[in-house]
Amino acid sequence: MDTFNAIVQVLDSTIRLSVPLLLACLAGLYSERAGIFDIGLEGKMLVGAFAGASAAAVFHSALIGLGTAVLISVAFALVHGFASITHRGNQIVSGVAINFVAAGSTIILGQAWFSQGGRTPALQPGERFAAITWPGADAIKDVPVIGPIYAELISGHSILVYFAFAMVPFTWWVLFRTRFGLRMRAVGENPAAVDTAGISVAWLRYRALICTGILTGVAGAYLSMVQNGGFVKDMTAGKGYIALAALIFAKWKPVNAMFACLLFGFLDAAAIRLQGSPLPIIGKVPVQFMQALPYVLTVILLAGFIGKAIPPRAGGVPYVKER
Repeated sequence: MDTFNAIVQVLDSTIRLSVPLLLACLAGLYSERAGIFDIGLEGKMLVGAFAGASAAAVFHSALIGLGTAVLISVAFALVHGFASITHRGNQIVSGVAINFVAAGSTIILGQAWFSQGGRTPALQPGERFAAITWPGADAIKDVPVIGPIYAELISGHSILVYFAFAMVPFTWWVLFRTRFGLRMRAVGENPAAVDTAGISVAWLRYRALICTGILTGVAGAYLSMVQNGGFVKDMTAGKGYIALAALIFAKWKPVNAMFACLLFGFLDAAAIRLQGSPLPIIGKVPVQFMQALPYVLTVILLAGFIGKAIPPRAGGVPYVKER
């Protein structure tokens, strides 16, 4: 039973750790399906985390913090769109610039506003999203097998966790069952054909980037208002880049993206669980190796198990209207 409880705890950590990856991965899916390569997911998550924690600490409201995180992240997404859509700039350069600006501005503003070395004040219970206990979870938590699964894996998460996983079928429906999704996929494959049909390529791509900003804002708010209880320097720790890797691994499909993020979340959870624990034959593994393990396995998975991943044909290419 101890082994089963350990497995449940690892799976519970997997769900929690995969949420920001999943939200960022779905965010990248919207922009890349529309033909905009967005390496700035990391930066938008970071500014969302900082804005959410700052607003929640000042206004003492988790909802205001979440709304602020989304607004700031959308603003950064629109800056990326202004550079890469309106002015047809290099999308990689624009995304990298957003990451640099986010990394520097969050530290400077955090120090200027709160004088805590770039941190925000620790969030109190009303300023962060609390876990939701489902009906009957406390009553059956001691029941073998079913109790831990229901009380820990299904119940006991914040509203943002359920939102993240609900966005998977919603994104699938938007992409493959709505007119907006059809046009967005078309503009990522052949923007000239969409333009010929009298549909604005720029406006479609801007809307896709707004979706990207909303999801990265929620991902950042989750990091600072659920997982950590405050903002700390560079708290995204490369999650935006891992989300991009998961998106490629998933071949730009929502359901595949969920499983890819769960896989990366499991690798991270297993690495945390195994830190300091001796392994059979190998013995005790250095903590630094276990911390690097998720990133090493990410590279191995992408290099050896993904197969051929074909991105949208118009991805990363500015559209120039023919006259």
